[in-house]
Amino acid sequence: MPSSSPPNASPHVKRAVPAVVPQQRSPTGIDGLDHVLGGGLPRGHLYLVEGTPGAGKTTLGLQFLMDGRVRGESCLYVTLSETANELSIVAQSHGWTLDGIEVFELVNEEGLSPSAEQSILYPSEVELGETTRGIMGVVERLAPTRLVFDSLSEMRLLAQDPLRYRRQILALKHFFASRDCTVLMLDDKSSKADDLQLHSIAHGVLALDQAMVDYGPVRRHLRIVKMRGVRYRGGEHDLHLDTGGIQIFPRLIAAEHRKEFDAQTVSSGTAELDKLLGSGLVRGSNTLLIGPSGVGKTTTAMSAVVAALGRGEKVSYYLFDEGMGTLLYRCASLGLPLEGYIESGQLDLQSLDPAEMSPGQFSNMVRAAVQEAGASMIVIDSLNAYMQAMPGAKFLLLQMHELLSFLNGQGVLTLLVLGQHGIIGDVRSDLDLSYLSDAILLFSFFEARGQLLKAVSVVKSRTNRHELSIREFRLGDHGVQVGPALTDFEGVLSGVPSYAGKIALLGDVKA
Repeated sequence: MPSSSPPNASPHVKRAVPAVVPQQRSPTGIDGLDHVLGGGLPRGHLYLVEGTPGAGKTTLGLQFLMDGRVRGESCLYVTLSETANELSIVAQSHGWTLDGIEVFELVNEEGLSPSAEQSILYPSEVELGETTRGIMGVVERLAPTRLVFDSLSEMRLLAQDPLRYRRQILALKHFFASRDCTVLMLDDKSSKADDLQLHSIAHGVLALDQAMVDYGPVRRHLRIVKMRGVRYRGGEHDLHLDTGGIQIFPRLIAAEHRKEFDAQTVSSGTAELDKLLGSGLVRGSNTLLIGPSGVGKTTTAMSAVVAALGRGEKVSYYLFDEGMGTLLYRCASLGLPLEGYIESGQLDLQSLDPAEMSPGQFSNMVRAAVQEAGASMIVIDSLNAYMQAMPGAKFLLLQMHELLSFLNGQGVLTLLVLGQHGIIGDVRSDLDLSYLSDAILLFSFFEARGQLLKAVSVVKSRTNRHELSIREFRLGDHGVQVGPALTDFEGVLSGVPSYAGKIALLGDVKA
């Protein structure tokens, strides 16, 4: 690499390095977006916000201006596509008001009348110039520090020629830059191809996407395409648009949330199950409870939850399958009362609809439960329903890997419930989470003495030296019961195990 020092300069002379002045930021006022941007948008620049109609561009622009209004800044909304009345209706639908925000309509009813049409000059040459001058005039008069321009598709139609269009956008960019104005230009991507020239002009590009799924609401995402001079969180971030505005759920990165903790072993609530696990459950690890429907996975998880609550811990339980009322009734009948813990706030039991819950929204909900509410145990029941919120098993594995890495790094004890298809015979699951799990608790049915009974075994444990035996498992009046190790099982690998041993079962009458 060639040297930049003068020919006669001494090699030991140190040149002064200019200090880096941090850029001033304009917060967006949108939950999660400032976190993605690393603090907001650098002030005094032009940004492109692109997305198909309905993606949330107008709502994002309004929230950006309302945040400026709260901070005492001068805010302007320039519209070519919507009237001031239409914008007011949009604001009212979210419970907002546009008071204190100037709305300037570049095309009004007078401009659309037949008498306003040109007959000698090309309309594009006249109207584009008038539009640009109109924007500059209102900016000079109001001197806004925040401006939203809606939308570029109308400018593109007026220009007709790509070179003229680019030249006008460049002129506006330089005009705004000299006035310390932060500008959002909205574009509905109506051009035949992506306008990469516009990407190169803008200081930053925010892309809003929306996709239809087979069932449930539209899935929306935000992606930062470029942002000059600042570090930002890349990738897709789930976007929720509802009454009250936009929420962004930043993509979870587990490596950013590690902390020191004591990896102690705690009880699962059942002494014999602790022995099977090799002394109990370990903090900073996750355990997968897997088995067919009705075998007792949820009750086992709830027994561990009650044990944690008894130790004074805070627990967050996310219920995707069963109704909350049914779960509470069943737990009470098994001697696992929960109402008092729920009323005190020690147990956060949430019944969630997987069709309405995006993966990013759920990850951020879990993160908040741990870092803000102080939960030391997390239960997800079940992954079968949760995976319905995912576009595919591949994405579920990636999401679960990051989420479990985060929880393990926070010292949280995590229980995951996964149901298998079928009751007996060839039972299987849609998802293989074995390699992500620190411990696997396998539940199954077996036949003995003309009865259909249940068994439990530990298939894997990265944290403890667990038993390799199979134990009987029952649900009684006092919760979970685990019997001694059973021998003489037949047909375990075939999927239809039967027991022909002489060791007493839990239901045998003692003499």
